[in-house]
Order: sequence, then structure tokens, then C-alpha cells
Amino acid sequence: MPEHEDEVLALVDRARQTSTKLRPVGSGHSSSPLVRTDDVLVSLAGLPRSVRRHDDPELATVCGGTPLGELGESLYEAGLAMDNLGDVDVQSIAGATATGTHGTGLRFGNLCTQVAGVRLVTGTGEVLDICAERNAELLPAARLSLGALGVVTEVTLRLTPTYQLRRRNWCSSISWTMDHLDQLQRQNRNMDFYWYPRTDTTQIRTLNRAGEEPEVTPPGEPRIMETGPSHRTIPRHRDLRFEEIEYALPSEAFHACFTEIRRRVLERHRTGVAWRVLVRTIAPDDIWLSPAYDRATTTIACLQNNSLPHDEYFTDVEAVFREHDGRPHWGKKHSLTARDLRRVYPCFDSFRELRRRLDPDGVFLTPDLARLLEYG
Repeated sequence: MPEHEDEVLALVDRARQTSTKLRPVGSGHSSSPLVRTDDVLVSLAGLPRSVRRHDDPELATVCGGTPLGELGESLYEAGLAMDNLGDVDVQSIAGATATGTHGTGLRFGNLCTQVAGVRLVTGTGEVLDICAERNAELLPAARLSLGALGVVTEVTLRLTPTYQLRRRNWCSSISWTMDHLDQLQRQNRNMDFYWYPRTDTTQIRTLNRAGEEPEVTPPGEPRIMETGPSHRTIPRHRDLRFEEIEYALPSEAFHACFTEIRRRVLERHRTGVAWRVLVRTIAPDDIWLSPAYDRATTTIACLQNNSLPHDEYFTDVEAVFREHDGRPHWGKKHSLTARDLRRVYPCFDSFRELRRRLDPDGVFLTPDLARLLEYG
């Protein structure tokens, strides 16, 4: 666990000399084997934590190893906030952005769209500052890099002044939810829903600024209502451990895909599926390995208690996701390899070429990353 950037440089130099692999690691929240290695894991949790302001009041630079929950509090004290967050806040900011972590909302991209710059220690031991003013051509790759381009020691974020959100949760029927889904997504700042296979019902969750609640709301009274700063109201606390597969779909394919997923779960997996299915939206972006690259996106995540079997279930739903041009979430389970991924990511080869340029000796190319990025 390095305590200064110079120690990160020394680790890279030693790895090059000994043909050892380095793997940057965040909080270990991901379900995928992205950080798995038999060599050296590099945690950034020991680097100094701070919020460094810029002349531009919307920008601040933070340590890449800072957990999102801690970061939210530090930004709040500085009068700042991220414009959106994911469902949990245990990940480090570098790990969350590097894997395409996202929240929900038609107007909001995944977390890496809030990245205005990164400071990166490459596989050659070079330190690159990547932003609109320097090395701007690398930014579409560096904002979501899987840790394959180097160790991100600092992240510069484009932020917003602090704001309050009001959370409301309802229980509803699947038929009402699907009939009103387009309106709910358009009229709420943030909206998602869980579908529960055992009961075939849903939980609808919305977040809005106070006084900006929409016209359409589910029947009945909300089960949960709370108001607070965005970084405290968007994420939810999770104690239970689970496995998860999530795919990002073109939004126009969502209804057909979800209908088939629901049919298969009800007919084939209902007795064995103890957890729910989560549906969210992401705005399009121009980030090379983003699951929302160049298209409005709706995600479907299938969750299963980690003590229960999931292979047969996940394999079955993954086939449906792929039929509908889905892209897998990098931090969750999937079976795709580089040849498969190349078909669904238009800038895949551009990213591979850049990876080879910044890490020609493969210091960061673990076997699992090679499976995802290299096809010969």
C-alpha cells in the first residue's frame, strides 16, 4: 500500500525488472475477477486524501483511492457534490470510474462522465496528467480504463454545488410499472425499479429535488420518504453479499429484452432465484469502453444471494442480453472475451492500441485482463 506517488513509481519499476504483474485494486466490491492476480495488488488507500480546488469552481482533484462515501462528505464540506452516484458508495473513486459504475436517470451518464482528468502512472513509469488541456486525446480512454492503462493516483471531477434530494419508494404491480415506465423515467430526476420474481411485484424508487416531484406516481402512499444531501440519499447501505450480472442495452431494446428475461425467470428459475432484478437508465457518452457509448442505455441487473447457485441462471439471462446487443458491466459477472467485446464496442481496437503504447511490457495485463482485451 504505497503512501506517496513515488512509491507507486517504484512498484512499477520493480515489476518491469522482475516481469511481475501489478493490479490496482479499489474496495473489492466488484463481482468480476478484474482485480484477480497471483502477483501484486496495489491499493491506493494509503495515499494522502484531500480535495484540491481549481480556478474553475466546478473542478476538484481527489486521491484515486478515496472511497465514494468519504469523498461525498469531503465534497459536502467544501460545498460541492457529484451530479449523480450509484446505488452503493463503498467503491473507491478510481475503481468506480474505471469499471463504469453508474446510477440512474435519463440525463445522467455513468460516474466516469464526471471525470475531467486523471493522473496516471503508466506501465513505462511515466506520469501523465490527462485532461482537456493536456493529452486530451487520451481522455476518452482514461476516464474508464479497467486499470489497464496504469495506476490512477488522482482524479479530477467536474462537480456541482451541494443539493438536497427527496427519496420516495413505492411497492407496485409489474403491470402498472411497465405501463407507466416511460413517464416515470422522463418525469423523475432519478428513477429505477426492482422486480421481485417470487411475488411478480416491483419496488419503484424515485429521487427529486424538493418541490419538483412529478405528476405521475404509483398508487398508494410511499413506503419510504426521506430528504437529505445527495451523497447521503442516493446510495443505499448493503449488508448482504450477492452475485450479480448486469448488461447495458440500447434503450429501445429494453422492453423486448425485459419481457423475455421475466418469462425465463418465471418459467425456469423462479424457485431458485431469491433476489431481485434491477432496472436503471444511463445517458449516452463518448467514452471508449463505456457500456453507454454512443447510445441511450437501459440496464438490467440480475442479483442472486452468494450462498445460492447462480451459474445456470446467469448463463440463461446472458444469452437474452446478448441477443439484444447488450454490453456487460465491467465490474460484474459475464462470460465475454475480447473477440465478443470487440463486436459491441466500436472503439475497442483503439483502446487496445493505447494500452499497448502505455504498457508495452504488460505490467498491468493480468490473465483476466488479457482475456478481456487481447485476441491475438
